[in-house]
Amino acid sequence: MLRNHAGKLAATTAVSAMLMAVAACGGDSGSGGTDTASQGATAASSAPAAADAAKVGLAYDIGGRGDQSFNDAAAAGLEKAKAELKLGETKELEAGAGETGAQKEERLRLLAQSGYNPVIAVGFAYSEAIKKVAAEFPEVKFAIIDDAAQGPNISNLVFAENEGSFLVGAAAALKTKKDHIGFVGGVQVPLIKKFEAGYVRGAQSVKPDIKVDVKYLTQPPDFAGFNDPAKGKTAAQGMYDAGADIVYQAAGGSGGGVFEAAKDAKAWAIGVDSDQALTADASVRSVILTSMLKKVDVAVFDFLKSYVDGTVKAGPTTYDLKAGGVDFSTTGGQVDDIKNKLDEYKQKIIDGEIKVPSE
Repeated sequence: MLRNHAGKLAATTAVSAMLMAVAACGGDSGSGGTDTASQGATAASSAPAAADAAKVGLAYDIGGRGDQSFNDAAAAGLEKAKAELKLGETKELEAGAGETGAQKEERLRLLAQSGYNPVIAVGFAYSEAIKKVAAEFPEVKFAIIDDAAQGPNISNLVFAENEGSFLVGAAAALKTKKDHIGFVGGVQVPLIKKFEAGYVRGAQSVKPDIKVDVKYLTQPPDFAGFNDPAKGKTAAQGMYDAGADIVYQAAGGSGGGVFEAAKDAKAWAIGVDSDQALTADASVRSVILTSMLKKVDVAVFDFLKSYVDGTVKAGPTTYDLKAGGVDFSTTGGQVDDIKNKLDEYKQKIIDGEIKVPSE
């Protein structure tokens, strides 16, 4: 369901005003190092934190809960942690469309000032903000998804989106009847280019001469492309009208429009981040061939568990195919006939036989 962003921004402002009235308090201090899920590098851990003192602050990207994709995956990780770990209070805030970097800073700063520790920033748009705010609150543990912002108290939860996208690209090439597919990206930034690069290479590994249309909805600094279903629908319609029969979207909340276009065209679409055959609007789930699973929920849960356990590490943890951080979905049975082939590609990537480009 589409959300009213003007209302949400007002709500965020109201929450911010409330948070400014809360007395600041700190968390446990400690230094960290670097860790990758695949390589197993380690570093010094933080001092153990009392589980019942873990007040979690989570700052969403544009769209927040209800985007049926990236933000909802982060929310799922928080919900799992609330159910399985002994967390204290939690606070969730979200970004508004067109907001400034200063506003993102203020959101993170208010959470830290109000005693939330750890604080998780969802999305690369918080990169500059988290570097500045984390330096101001060295006793607070911060995590950021999809960005390499560095700091002794910043954990980076990053993914091999290109590897997961390779698999759904291969699926598209194996299932297309027209040898013509498409890709809709929300905003043309390096992160989303990783999705495109993997998808194109995966498709070409099956059919070297396959035609792949590519369209980005907006260019930075305009990030509205991650929450504009109308633009997503228009872009996908153009591809279907031009002959494509499968379109992969890496466009956040705009992906709902791609699914609507697929339904109108009686064609296929490919979801992203979550298993969107389970999370998208019920009216369009039947057109979702598969989804590239980016397990943001797992990363959020892992980070919160490490905080509770007192083992938080600064630096990157990479969730790739080998670590089980990305994959493809099989909900609906649409790729059951090619699953074995996709699993073969998957194993070759894990074994290093296939190198997937990231740009």
